[in-house]
Amino acid sequence: MKINYSNIGIVGTGAMGRGIAQIAAQAGSEVFLLDANPGAAQAAQAALREQWEKLVAKGRISAEQASTQAARLHPVAAVADLAHCDLVVEAIVERLDAKKALFADLEAVVRDDAVLATNTSSLSVTAIGAGLKRPQRLAGFHFFNPVPLMKVVEVVAGLKTDPAVCAALAAYARDMGHTPVQAQDTPGFIVNHAGRGYGTEALRIVGEGVADFATIDRILRDQAGFRLGPFELLDLTALDVSHPVMESIYRQYYDEPRFRPSVITAQRLAGGVVGKKAGEGFYRYVDGTAQAPAEPPVPVVDAIPPVWVSPRAARRAELYQLLKDLGAAIETGQSPSPQAITLVAPLGFDITTVAVVERLDPARTIGIDVLVEDAATRRRVLATNPATRRDIRDAAHALFARDGKAVSVIRDSGGFVTQRVVATIVNIAADICQQGICSPRDLETAVTLGLGYPLGPLAMGDRWGPTNILEVLFNMQTVYGDPRYRPSPWLRRRGAIGLSLLHVEEE
Repeated sequence: MKINYSNIGIVGTGAMGRGIAQIAAQAGSEVFLLDANPGAAQAAQAALREQWEKLVAKGRISAEQASTQAARLHPVAAVADLAHCDLVVEAIVERLDAKKALFADLEAVVRDDAVLATNTSSLSVTAIGAGLKRPQRLAGFHFFNPVPLMKVVEVVAGLKTDPAVCAALAAYARDMGHTPVQAQDTPGFIVNHAGRGYGTEALRIVGEGVADFATIDRILRDQAGFRLGPFELLDLTALDVSHPVMESIYRQYYDEPRFRPSVITAQRLAGGVVGKKAGEGFYRYVDGTAQAPAEPPVPVVDAIPPVWVSPRAARRAELYQLLKDLGAAIETGQSPSPQAITLVAPLGFDITTVAVVERLDPARTIGIDVLVEDAATRRRVLATNPATRRDIRDAAHALFARDGKAVSVIRDSGGFVTQRVVATIVNIAADICQQGICSPRDLETAVTLGLGYPLGPLAMGDRWGPTNILEVLFNMQTVYGDPRYRPSPWLRRRGAIGLSLLHVEEE
């Protein structure tokens, strides 16, 4: 089925509908705006005209371009006014009954070769089209807000969608200056599915009392390179949006443990502490600026004891070099002396487990996260166990802060912070590939453009080693006994043989 891009209907003129209308008009389509609220379509037309006039004033577009684009916008009063459209995109409320009713009305008036598309972010495309006489012409066409800036669009095939419809929608997305990715009709599609790991795992870490919101945000920004920490991001998106998505995807996957929501966000949503727009979320906001607590100061210690490094430590050679660079006295015996800091660097295990397994004195044992090589981070993360002496903790903090690099000291946690968040992200992405929801290439594109991660999740796994990620997950599953951390078969097989996660199998 071929789409003629000349006449496009947009139903629903909220922020999403306006954004789609904007890029459609800029691509040369005549855009017909329909909204159930009286005057809303005219208001959307005026808002877009004003936006283009501002771009003219800034020298971004010409006055002629603005005038031409504005002339392509046509508010209409009824579904029947969309009868001539080649494509109609729905961007109304996220309710299955409302969407089904709208598409039934549209099917009664549009041509047999017209394409219908839903911008749903969380509902099943198959379910939306189930009552249509021609469900093969309905597909998901999921943009992200703000549409002109978020350059990815998910093209979603329902169970009965004609593949030619998806191909034509992908081509139209490219005409609009966007990057299409193809997805199967599963809860969350690609972006909202792949994004389950970042916030939910950070919430789990807070729920265990490992660290506070601000510390976790600092660690994931400075150690793993995320632009926003998970709690900064949740404040920006607002819990009245993000928490229902968490619950929806969890329930649609029949309570899959990897997507388990948190009571923390449920409680905050109930209390109206939803984020930046409310003036208070995980942070308080003054004039739109988050009020983050100050970092704890580096302890002042009289002397730093010698350091003994576990023979099982990850990146052991790099740790020795770092300790030398920091001027530490290093012990090299088979076991630490009674006064030494005992340094461990596990992948996935907590410090308590390592101290017990390696028969180390827990009072003098402290861990360091070295999943990411030290040279590539702006922050070092240490973890105590419940028995770690305060003088040992303070001495280790002072030592690792000697060169001015930031140091965070957290409570005991299987996988510290970065290991467990990164491993969760990679594992969920691997399972998306296992289920055949999309290609690895489209997964990487969708996540980098849709979520703004520093790397796509598969590239992230390659960057820090599929085998390491697999070890983190296996060990975390041992520590917590939670199926949440069970490795996807797709990741397990590749990690076991050291194969790149971006390796494309032969057809």
